[in-house]
Amino acid sequence: MTIKIATTNDPAGLRHLPKHHKPIDRDRIKKLLDQEWERFSASSPKSAAENIVASKSLPLGVTSSFQHWDPYPISIVSAKGAYLKDVDGRKFLDLSMGFGAMMVGHLNPVVVRAVKKALRKTGTLFVTPSPTATDVAERFKKRFGLDMLRFTNSGTESTMYAIRTARAVTLKKGVIKLEGGYHGGYDPLQVSVKPALEQIGEANAPTPHVPFEVVAGDVYVVPYNDLAYLEQIMMDHGKTIACFMMEPVMENLSIILPDQGYLEGVRDLCDKYEIALIFDEVKSGLTAGIAGVAGRTGVKPDLVTLAKSIGGGFPVAVFGGTKKYMDAVTDGRMAHFGTYNGNPLVSAAMKAVDEICTPKALGDAEAINYETIRQLDEIIAEFELPAHTIALGLKGAVIWSPEPVRNYRDFKATDFEVAELSWLWGVNRGVLTPPGLDEQWLVSLAHTQKDMNKLVAATREMAKALRA
Repeated sequence: MTIKIATTNDPAGLRHLPKHHKPIDRDRIKKLLDQEWERFSASSPKSAAENIVASKSLPLGVTSSFQHWDPYPISIVSAKGAYLKDVDGRKFLDLSMGFGAMMVGHLNPVVVRAVKKALRKTGTLFVTPSPTATDVAERFKKRFGLDMLRFTNSGTESTMYAIRTARAVTLKKGVIKLEGGYHGGYDPLQVSVKPALEQIGEANAPTPHVPFEVVAGDVYVVPYNDLAYLEQIMMDHGKTIACFMMEPVMENLSIILPDQGYLEGVRDLCDKYEIALIFDEVKSGLTAGIAGVAGRTGVKPDLVTLAKSIGGGFPVAVFGGTKKYMDAVTDGRMAHFGTYNGNPLVSAAMKAVDEICTPKALGDAEAINYETIRQLDEIIAEFELPAHTIALGLKGAVIWSPEPVRNYRDFKATDFEVAELSWLWGVNRGVLTPPGLDEQWLVSLAHTQKDMNKLVAATREMAKALRA
């Protein structure tokens, strides 16, 4: 097939680049960072103390390593709606929202009522078939356009089983994944997750980086938005490759949108070389729209993985897809088990989420997100900041680069020092975005425009300080 490099992003998302920009004084950035870290330490002594206690029983004092940052993370005691409260008594606007898991808001009353009813009248675990699981399966099958699906308990489980399903059907074992992409803890998917540049070779032909503790098997790493290299890998190794596992929109590197025509090109190549296309929508899912990125773009994968946004804060995930692939579960070619899969509590939560997430509800939240993006664009233009905005559905980000970010190498070239300042500036003013400097905010169904204006105000204040 003929490959053309697209110059515009897929219209499913929004990327607005600045017309003019000026460099930011590096000494000014350092001075502001020093001031803000001092302010952080002075305002969070109980979080510091909590981390010391927690570190005696939990490595780094956290339950998942991404929760840690130096010198210590904020410790949260409660949450409701769009807000969190920490051990120091401070209130934060939550723009992380559990990386999308809290898309309907903390303690959403519809979800709470449904789960309480299940606790009182249904039960917590049967480990046998139940109409509660069947009902939710039918709902999500219809919503996401799947022939069949199975429940799991985490995104890692779902991506693992999706790969195993693809292998069982294709009778091949190799995996293609995106450079920089993260898909949970399954060994093949630990290859080249945010690797150091000196470890991964040239940008146009990446060298896979395999951590020492990982037994990866045959894994091929490709740059995002590069159809030509993807086809070369498939041409050379397609007879041994079972699947291409990808986030259709990369969301572990802020937000990276597909070029116009890229996802359609990927679909065509997977068909041509008889390779299963797996969309990892663990982080996107309902945050991208009523039927995820696949529904928004019209590009249908063979298999899809879902989690976070579909569960209202409960530990649930899904893998599903076409009959051709899911038949491997039916006939036993791919054995799938799990004691807690589709239990009554998570089924109740999922049913509530499905009922809450109407086109209007998601559309209203998306409108707030895009209005917030518009206001941030005005600040970027006014202060001629070397940055741009990007958004997809209910998620958005300011990327500290005046140039578009199309892949992992572009992402690594962004200004992480200003990104750190932007994150810390928000934390010190009661606006909590994810701590990784490479994540995105989420406008949940609990957020209002008044809430999001706090992010806008903090950004304007920081822009003034940078240009002072």
